[in-house]
Amino acid sequence: MNALSGSFVAEPVGQSRRLPAGGLVDRTAPIAFAFDGRTYRGFSGDTLASALIASGVDLVGRSFKYHRPRGILTAGPEEPNALVELRAGARREPNTRATVVELFDGLSAASQNRWPSLRFDLMAANGLLSPVLGAGFYYKTFMWPAAFWEKVYEPLIRRAAGLGRAADAPDPDHYEKAIAFCDVLVIGSGPAGLAAALAAGRAGARVILAEEDFRFGGRLLAERREIAGRPATDWAADALAELASLPEVRLMPRTTIFGAYDHGVYGAVERVADHLPVPPPHTPRLRAWRIVAKRAVLAAGAVERPIVFPGNDRPGVMLASAARTYLNRFAVAPHARPVLFTTSDDGWRSAADLVAAGGSLAAIVDARVEIDPALVARAKAWAAELVLGGRVVATHGRPRVRAIDILDGSGRSRRVACDGVLVANGWNPMLALTCHQGARPVFDERIAAFVPGAPPPGMAVAGAAAGRLTLAEALADGARLGAEAAIETGFSARAPELPSCDPEQEAHTPLWRVSAKGRSKGKAFVDLQNDVTADDVALAHAEGFRAVEHLKRYTTLGMATDQGKTANVPGLAIMAELTGRSIPQTGTTMFRPPVTPVAIGALAGHHRGRDFRPTRLTPSHAWAAEQGAVFVESGPWLRAQYFPRAGERDWLETVCREVRTAREAVGVCDVSTLGKIDIQGADAAAFLDRVYANTFSTLAVGKARYGLMLREDGFVMDDGTTARLSDTHYVMTTTTANAAKVMAHLELCAQWHWPGLDVRLASVTEAWAQFSVAGPRSRDTLRGVVDPGHDLSDEALPYMGARAVSVGGGIPARIFRLSFSGERAYEIAVPAQYGDAAIRAIAAAGAPYGIAPYGTEALGVMRIEKGHAAGPELDGRTTAHDLGLGRMVSKKKDFVGRALAARPALTDPGRASLVGLVPVEAGARLRAGAHIVPEGVVAGADTDQGWVTSVAFSPTLGHWIGLAMVENGPARHGEIVRAVDPVRDGDTPVRLTDPVFVDKEGVRLHA
Repeated sequence: MNALSGSFVAEPVGQSRRLPAGGLVDRTAPIAFAFDGRTYRGFSGDTLASALIASGVDLVGRSFKYHRPRGILTAGPEEPNALVELRAGARREPNTRATVVELFDGLSAASQNRWPSLRFDLMAANGLLSPVLGAGFYYKTFMWPAAFWEKVYEPLIRRAAGLGRAADAPDPDHYEKAIAFCDVLVIGSGPAGLAAALAAGRAGARVILAEEDFRFGGRLLAERREIAGRPATDWAADALAELASLPEVRLMPRTTIFGAYDHGVYGAVERVADHLPVPPPHTPRLRAWRIVAKRAVLAAGAVERPIVFPGNDRPGVMLASAARTYLNRFAVAPHARPVLFTTSDDGWRSAADLVAAGGSLAAIVDARVEIDPALVARAKAWAAELVLGGRVVATHGRPRVRAIDILDGSGRSRRVACDGVLVANGWNPMLALTCHQGARPVFDERIAAFVPGAPPPGMAVAGAAAGRLTLAEALADGARLGAEAAIETGFSARAPELPSCDPEQEAHTPLWRVSAKGRSKGKAFVDLQNDVTADDVALAHAEGFRAVEHLKRYTTLGMATDQGKTANVPGLAIMAELTGRSIPQTGTTMFRPPVTPVAIGALAGHHRGRDFRPTRLTPSHAWAAEQGAVFVESGPWLRAQYFPRAGERDWLETVCREVRTAREAVGVCDVSTLGKIDIQGADAAAFLDRVYANTFSTLAVGKARYGLMLREDGFVMDDGTTARLSDTHYVMTTTTANAAKVMAHLELCAQWHWPGLDVRLASVTEAWAQFSVAGPRSRDTLRGVVDPGHDLSDEALPYMGARAVSVGGGIPARIFRLSFSGERAYEIAVPAQYGDAAIRAIAAAGAPYGIAPYGTEALGVMRIEKGHAAGPELDGRTTAHDLGLGRMVSKKKDFVGRALAARPALTDPGRASLVGLVPVEAGARLRAGAHIVPEGVVAGADTDQGWVTSVAFSPTLGHWIGLAMVENGPARHGEIVRAVDPVRDGDTPVRLTDPVFVDKEGVRLHA
């Protein structure tokens, strides 16, 4: 299959390294797939990595920095080398580890980080620059000359950065989120995990067994071991069959637990359809789980460690346990005649499995001087040269290893022909989940590895993940901890009788790096993906970056997609050696979620596009659409912008008509989008005094007051009105844009700053439909809507009055005499379900008076005519004094922002303050965003004195007007300046004025 087009090409390549029998793949189910445009075949049960190895593919990628050829190092999620792009087009997925990709028919994969091809990569020339590309080179290289940064350095870095390519089209698949609850969560399905799940499941506990692989069994799938006298895989199959039969046990394959959080919450990602070309209809590709568990048993196993030696990154160098996995699980022989380079008895097991599969060993290099005599006898039986106390000091071949240089215990060096190196250097427990709540691991000298310290509450660690590496220990650990977890969650359980296991040896003496002592100039890599070498660690030491967190960031050790699973401990060991300290004294970096990479789509779930920010419709939306409204997005809402009528030439003519109607007759506007917060409690008044700059405890019942809210830094956060409905009951309104922010701020104040206050808050924005009825005939219109018996006279409902009424024959409603337009106006609120009926009733009642709806454009025009500050002025940079509201700031009480609002810099009269603008030339147009510059000077940053915040054509005045923030503005009314708009080539003379353009005395407001 062509990796780009998706079409198959040529005949499939044969499986030259597939063993004739054995393995756990289904040979009756062949699968065709493509890699770099060439067609190959594998079997159901293969991974992409095992199928590539079976087909004789040695070169799978290039390293990040030097673009060195890389092969497959591991067989699991710890893989640093074999990163590929999967699929094509909109479904392209970069940086996926071939070792965990489940093979499926039609899979298209491509190598990455190379050009023009994998075998001939011009970027490999970076290797020639390695002397200047060492640790920290980016900090040192791109400093001079400074002028080069924008034109030369930054473009080059951006071009070279990254590995794979993300899709450049919208993802056609969808993702889900789900929540699960259980008594016992078992993480990992190796011997410890299966034993734990069996013990807890048999007790009747609700058990979730999560396994990131597509097949349960863990290391048992990769071993030729025996449990109870039978193959271990048979025991695992029986255990899974029993677990599947238990009604309270849930088996979750293809599920990675990526994070451990507070209160027994675990984050997980299930690959629901990642093993399919296209997800079936209504099926997500990935599902993100929030698993809430009373107890958890971590049985994640361990990862084998490499040895740092010159040339250790060449294709053909593979962890011995990975080779064992490919032989036993996938029936694939990665090597025919390799060299075993080991520091442990466990490495010899891989050699035994290779010989049993028909392979041979060119040599066995055991770094230990003394080993068990039984192992010496094995080497003789295999006709393999045994080198004790030896080292591999170089590799040769292109691209795959064809020979190595061995340094024996006496210091003599010789070359040995081979087709690879199997490396075994002990095991690191997979303990990251135990550290996600801040715990530090501890170093266990017995196994020369970090083991869990204090795991999160409710978590127990079993088997290899706890540093107990033998099969017998894993089974015993899992059974005991599974039973204990069931007991702790209220069930009666006992650990089952343990089956017998075949014996195993675990002697181990680690070797962290090989020093060639001048015999080899090859690079010795610590972090293979990021090309961090032993020399880089030495350079970090020499330059003072010796703390582990500094070492990590200076060299990028452990910062690749594998998070240093095979690199961190060798890197720490080298630094420990250089500093003369022990590994525990050197320490380790923090482990943070996720354990393995998680697709952002899985975390987002359905929350993207309109599902991320659903369009919220006002209660009058259907009616407004019937009136021909043109809608506009206003924050999360879709609001009517204006209501054009036949014969009107453009939007401006429509808006002018709407403004004139509201000022001369009556208009109606849906203001339901204003934030509405219900505040109740004995201390509600005291609470409002603390969050508002002005006082609300003195507000009479049945009255409303304009309020100004500051941030803690003294700048204005929001404004609005708050009405007092009873002694302990207030209703606050906020601007549409800041509704959620103000609610969050009030919750913070109530729950954190003053938890002792008796006050309760509820957002009721969606609970009430609210309409502004404005104009000289507004009261007449409302009399036709409000039920008879409610007095709407000026005496009963004066300006800033608030009262409960009823409409429609008893429907509860509220009416507030508030005005944003400057005319006599009211806001009437009804339960949201009656919003559509209410707007129709208002329209019918106002028809005799010429009522017309008006939208956000007319609303904006009228508020600018009245000089009301709104979003453009409340931009987070303005203070109460800047907006001309300084007299509202109380000097008699404390409130949020009071101390910092009083800083001299924030009360300086020379600050940019609110003024009005009118063009000097009749008919000249103003534009928001223009800069205020004095007459007769060149416009520039040094002559900029402010900016235009809002503009509108005023039908009331017959010309354009605007609001602006200008230095020392209130003292400069009448001065002529220029509104310079370099983006739109504007330079307009304007006169600074009072910001209130219409009815400054408020006669209409109180009419």
